[in-house]
Amino acid sequence: MPRVRDFADWPSGRILRLPHRSRVLAGNPWDDPLDRDLNVYLPPGYDDAGDPLVSLWDFAAFTNAGPGHLNWRNQGENLVQRLDRLIHQGLLPPVVVPMPDCYTSLGGNQYINSPAVGAYADYVVEELVPLLSSAVNVADTAAGRGVFGKSSGGYGGLRLAMARPDVWGGVAMHAADCGFDWVYRPELPTTCQVLADHGGDPQRFLEVFWRNRKLGGRDFSVLMTLAMAATYDPDPEEPGRIRLPMDLETCTLDEVRWSAWLAHDPLNLVADHVEALSGLHCLYIDVGRRDQYNIQFGTRALVQRLENLGIRHHFEEFEGTHSQMDWRLDTSLPLLARALYKASGLATGQDDEDREP
Repeated sequence: MPRVRDFADWPSGRILRLPHRSRVLAGNPWDDPLDRDLNVYLPPGYDDAGDPLVSLWDFAAFTNAGPGHLNWRNQGENLVQRLDRLIHQGLLPPVVVPMPDCYTSLGGNQYINSPAVGAYADYVVEELVPLLSSAVNVADTAAGRGVFGKSSGGYGGLRLAMARPDVWGGVAMHAADCGFDWVYRPELPTTCQVLADHGGDPQRFLEVFWRNRKLGGRDFSVLMTLAMAATYDPDPEEPGRIRLPMDLETCTLDEVRWSAWLAHDPLNLVADHVEALSGLHCLYIDVGRRDQYNIQFGTRALVQRLENLGIRHHFEEFEGTHSQMDWRLDTSLPLLARALYKASGLATGQDDEDREP
């Protein structure tokens, strides 16, 4: 019988586990762990004494974290297998890929600081970036450091690139949260309905959520709304209290609360970060034209604003949804890596053909 399933027959990279204890996450309102592992992909042939390598930081989507990208898959590839293949095929220069664990009791985070979630921007930039540079042979410059991610991960990458251009030289964002009126507002009625079964109490919902063995899509919809409320509109006086942007009885939008969310929408941030975004060596953006969270609409608006502001970027809209998007990494990661190798002046170990977007 002919073989119907492909098997990798090329060199494999390895995973380096860097355990550490966070200082900046201490005192987070959910008592989420301070001791975590930073899993780091090292490509085949990695050499501590060789030329430094570009690092591409992997920011996981909401409800996932770095350790989840190491999991075996029954179909397709996990991230490590994809990196091995792309490097073997000569499509991707050898890169180091750190996979932070930024999971929280709210199902993940947006990689920004919030007293109601934790200081996750500081966690990545002030703790994990120096940790990697001290343990692995990587370029310790913005020009040699990029970030990629889907959904919340792409959003977090964009936000960190805006805030810290001294740290990040490139971003690849896949279906990143954008256009909050289209992405989050449609979930608010479901949140009202489900919270009604919990006396309108987010804390009670979370306690049930983490003990429920039969979770459904509506449960995760509510979890997302609570996580975003804590992220975008934290209560500085009582960080553990989640305040929502609507009336739970009528679902009437609270304009004051909602305006706090919109202040974090990339559509409302780009004009204030033109210099940082213009300095990126690669800004890759894509989205599926049938994204079930309506992110295609916000992404199109974002691209229009980038064009109006003269910010260089590479945009692709593909046939697909918000699901099963990992194949898009075959396009974004080579573009991102090659742009950073060119900008940093480092040798890729491959043909350095100019493929920068």
